Amino acid sequence: MTVAPFIPQGGDIVENALLGGRVRLRQPAKGYRAGMDAALLAAAAGARPGERVIEAGCGAGAVLMQVAARTPGVSLTGVERDPAMAALARENAALNGAGATILEGDVAAGFRALGPEPFDRAVSNPPFFDDPGALRTPSPGKQGAWMADDGLAVWTRFLLKAVREGGRITVIHRADRLPDLLTLLGETAGSFSIRPVHPHADEPAKRVLVQAVKTGKAPLRLLPPLVLHDRSGAKHTAEAEAILRGEAALEW
Repeated sequence: MTVAPFIPQGGDIVENALLGGRVRLRQPAKGYRAGMDAALLAAAAGARPGERVIEAGCGAGAVLMQVAARTPGVSLTGVERDPAMAALARENAALNGAGATILEGDVAAGFRALGPEPFDRAVSNPPFFDDPGALRTPSPGKQGAWMADDGLAVWTRFLLKAVREGGRITVIHRADRLPDLLTLLGETAGSFSIRPVHPHADEPAKRVLVQAVKTGKAPLRLLPPLVLHDRSGAKHTAEAEAILRGEAALEW
């Protein structure tokens, strides 16, 4: 299929190969660029053929495209408030034959405003900051991806409404926001599983992957960490490299 390139206003796009070349992703050359976090979230999504999966804040579709490549037969929906990025996500879906539905909508408006029935799974990489004083003002191209205008609670509330009872929510976020994630998702979800993500084995975790089950009651599980780099000079550890190439998943 030939897909006419979408050019975001004010900049060019580049095309990157993900999952060892199984996914082609077009995204803005400047501003927020999908990378490791998107790859880890897709690897941890845990989707099964026939399930319906929604992503809150899908951007150009990096997570959705990787989930589609990892698990054929999954029904995918993305929600994105930026019309330009939503259009780019649709282009990427066509480019990869993913068949994902991309809805333009603001997470802050709530899940019910979108109209669909609750999903089996919801995934998200919410903006990492909700306090403008917490970091130097990001460039306009990164503002929406880094700064949650309405706070993390808006995102967790959306995710909790987006899944059916027994549905699973998977989030990647800063490790220091783990208490907030557990508190906010714990309003109607439980059965938490947490996987720390460390830059090196001898350094504190910078990210956490958190899975919660709506109405789940099982005890919290702290899973073995994922270490991204070692001191051997290789770019990634063998485990991280296998995930990035789509040869392994992050199991719960």
